[in-house]
Amino acid sequence: MNFLEELRWRGLLQDSTTGVEDLLKGKNIKGYAGFDPTADSLHIGNLVPATLLMHFQRHGHQPFVLMGGATGLIGDPSGKSAERKLLELDEINHNLKCQRKQLERFLDFEGENAAQLVNNFDWFKDMNFMDFLRDTGKHITISYMLAKDSVKSRLESGISFAEFSYQMIQGYDFFYLFKHREVQIQMGGSDQWGNMLTGTELIRRKEGKDAHVITAPLITKADGSKFGKSEGGNVWLDGKKTSPYKFYQFWLNISDGEAEKYIKIFSLKEKHEIEALTAEHSEAPHLRLLQKSLAEEMTERIHSIRELESAISASNILFGKSTREDLLSLSENQLEEIFTDVPQFVVQRKDISGSIHMVDLLAEKSNILPSKGEARRMLKSNAISLNKEKVNDQKQVDTKDLIKNVYLIVQSGKKNYYLIKVKD
Repeated sequence: MNFLEELRWRGLLQDSTTGVEDLLKGKNIKGYAGFDPTADSLHIGNLVPATLLMHFQRHGHQPFVLMGGATGLIGDPSGKSAERKLLELDEINHNLKCQRKQLERFLDFEGENAAQLVNNFDWFKDMNFMDFLRDTGKHITISYMLAKDSVKSRLESGISFAEFSYQMIQGYDFFYLFKHREVQIQMGGSDQWGNMLTGTELIRRKEGKDAHVITAPLITKADGSKFGKSEGGNVWLDGKKTSPYKFYQFWLNISDGEAEKYIKIFSLKEKHEIEALTAEHSEAPHLRLLQKSLAEEMTERIHSIRELESAISASNILFGKSTREDLLSLSENQLEEIFTDVPQFVVQRKDISGSIHMVDLLAEKSNILPSKGEARRMLKSNAISLNKEKVNDQKQVDTKDLIKNVYLIVQSGKKNYYLIKVKD
């Protein structure tokens, strides 16, 4: 498959300008995608333009990563119902440095078609307003700008002149890269189609030449909501904002329909591998082969093989076979994350400083079970585990049983977990 054919098969092609397919028959064509520096980390929604650039480079072309050091000072109105909060230059520069490190994981910045990273602040910082109006503003009409969806959708609620002008500034980015770096293609999400065409129009009017645009569809979840968010908000690429465990769990918990869609979009596996894996998954969907494959590939790519192995071990605590030693290997943060959604109880340290009978711990101090009689019955039937080890109705609990000197993990049956925190 050529580049566009691969995008089409993967579900990554929404629209493209006429003539781009012929252009791509050449070698080492230059194309770019832009990234918004409004946060100090990219989130998984940003994986779409990053993936476009990855495939572009894999097909022998040269990708350019445009960091919006200048446009970030204004904010893109596309898809927004209200004005963005303006950021200071120091904050934007900090965000750019953080995002750059993340983007270096996706692209090869060495070799014949090495990826290039550019910042539009470099060409806007010395440009004065009058020069921009004379050399650029006179080429694009107000009626042309008003016709863009990003503007039309905000006319009633209000749009500032700054955000109204965003498409002109983004258009100039394309013009600058076309003229000075011979970049002929801009790639991005379908919500950017209008802004991107402003660039091709500016190039046509100022240079009398054609440039091209390729867009990917906006990725949505099965319920139609925006991809890239969980119940807790954005799923970030920064492990401090979204831990590797939670990142792994995001992919592991997607639906079968989403898994069949997302594995084409985000995996770098070849077509025959994905088709074989999808067929195998359909024969035994309960094994969740697609989800596991995607979760493993994405976690290793974004974080590391070590973090992947740790995430799998953590997942096995709740959903697979694990031991007390597995619990002991976890950090306090991992323990808190794994058991964040299970019922939690607090027990005073003085209550177990000598020892406490397991029945009393379950039914009196923690109220995990409704009565001592129920606790005895469950213990005698071998249905209770403490820290992944079966216990009986003779068990005495003391501080030696504590994980990290704080936690007790109680399991009732196969799936019911309880976290006891021992506090002073």
